[in-house]
This record gives sequence, structure tokens and C-alpha cells, in this order.
Amino acid sequence: MYRRTFNLPWWREMNEFQRDMNRLFSSYVPARSPFGAGYPAMNLWVNDEEALVTAEIPGVKMDDMDISVIGETLTLKGTHAQEDIPEDASCYRQERSSGAFSRTIELPFRVDSEKVEAVFDKGVLRVKMPRAEHDKPKKISIKAG
Repeated sequence: MYRRTFNLPWWREMNEFQRDMNRLFSSYVPARSPFGAGYPAMNLWVNDEEALVTAEIPGVKMDDMDISVIGETLTLKGTHAQEDIPEDASCYRQERSSGAFSRTIELPFRVDSEKVEAVFDKGVLRVKMPRAEHDKPKKISIKAG
């Protein structure tokens, strides 16, 4: 198959323009959700006994967070307080947002919500969720016939 490549100066400019536009739209975050769909960043580890979720939430106070587990769903909600800005200052660059956020993830199994433990240290939230007893895999013994 023959593929034609363009070496015209205006073609390179169009490619650069397209790259710039892609970069612009890939970093776009809707105004109704200042943190985007993936905030806070979360990791989920599981084994047969429990699930462990870690979330990066720097700058948020423990009192401004709410964690709930219903069935197989973990929801984390919170609020980033707005920074105090000097009155005579103008914004030169702003990458950190303030306001409410919410993130929900589906867990691979039901957890015992009575035994969920959450620890917040140095901007990282760790939520340890033991698997519900009735949901744990059961070993079936085999009898000789």
C-alpha cells in the first residue's frame, strides 16, 4: 500500500495545531466538576479476605470527608477548602481546584461494612474493607466414593 506523506510547511503547522488542540481538550475539566472524573486518584488491592483502597487527597481535612460502603460500592465524598489569596494578588497559574468532589468505585465483592477501617495520614486515605463472611469462597471437601 502506498502512503503519501506531506512535507509542505502549512501541513506541519496544521499538525502542530491539531496536537495543541488535542492537548487543550484532553486537559479540559467541566465547570460542574472541578476535579474531573478520576479525582481523587485511587488504587484498589484485593485478596480472598479483604479489599484495600488508597486515595490521594492532600489538603483535605478529615472532617471534610465522608466514606460510605453499601454492598459492593465504595463512595468517597469531600470538600477542598478554597485557599486564602492576598487581596492584591492576581492569578498567574491555577492548577489546584477547590470545592466538592465525589468518587464511587465498584468492589469485586461484598464487604462487612461494620468492620471497615479508614486511616488518613499525610494526605493519603487508606480504607481497609474485610470481605463479608457469606461472600468468602468456601472450600468443599471431597469424600471418596
